[in-house]
Amino acid sequence: MNRNKANVLTWFSFLVPALVLYCVFFIYPSVGSLYYSFTDWTGLSKEIDYVGFRNYVRIFSDEALIDAITNTVLLVVIVTVVQNVFALALAEALNGNIKLRKLLRTVFFLPAVISTLAVGFIWSYLYNPIDGIINALLKSIGLSALAQDWLGNPDTALYAIMFIMIWQNVGYSMVIYLSGLQSISESYYEAASIDGANYAQKFKHITFPLIGPAITINVVLCVIGGMKTFDVIYATTGGGPGYSTETFASILFRKAFSGMAEFGYGSAIAVVLFVVILIVSNLLTKFLRSREVES
Repeated sequence: MNRNKANVLTWFSFLVPALVLYCVFFIYPSVGSLYYSFTDWTGLSKEIDYVGFRNYVRIFSDEALIDAITNTVLLVVIVTVVQNVFALALAEALNGNIKLRKLLRTVFFLPAVISTLAVGFIWSYLYNPIDGIINALLKSIGLSALAQDWLGNPDTALYAIMFIMIWQNVGYSMVIYLSGLQSISESYYEAASIDGANYAQKFKHITFPLIGPAITINVVLCVIGGMKTFDVIYATTGGGPGYSTETFASILFRKAFSGMAEFGYGSAIAVVLFVVILIVSNLLTKFLRSREVES
């Protein structure tokens, strides 16, 4: 009996600190955000008035937020597709017996461990229209007509940010695909070779179906990360020029904390973002899981 009590106390000694931290840093803020989303609190004043669903109704008529949602959807779709295509291509190339493959894997993965804020500041310098390396390179090879203010032009700013995100995270997705590729038995490829299958046929009928779990993980992570995109935008454009690079998360920050003092409205946006991510990620995971093939 004493031993059982000791085991219970041991379990609680590990569980309680984690539970306390979870409640303090997740449950309490989440419940607080839900409460404030039904108020007009500015985040500074002592007065808090209940306004019902007014903040949620306002979301559907806020032009800036609608632009941010449009940008977010475009960013999620393009980044998810391009990043996964390039990551899979890199994984396939580096899964072979090419020289320096270990070094190349490290090089491609390295940007993923760098702070996103640092990456944003670095690329802000590279994109600089006056002395940035990108424009200097274009001019040096006779393509000066293409040189421009990449982050200051509403037509190119969002795509420039997408490029940064893909550059930073493609190595992370590559590692997950590499893990999936290395889990496929060579006997499948040997049998396909005996049957006369070429590379494209092997990839279509063996590789692609059997890396289903890796595809599920990468796609879901890309979609969730894209919908929460904030730090790289904060470090590069701040949401500008105009609202051309605003996303769901950046407009939330602008409304709640960046001078607008609309904490109640910002909380409503945060709640909607949470619900959207929860629904989309679950539906997407369920759909992709249903297409996975067991090896």
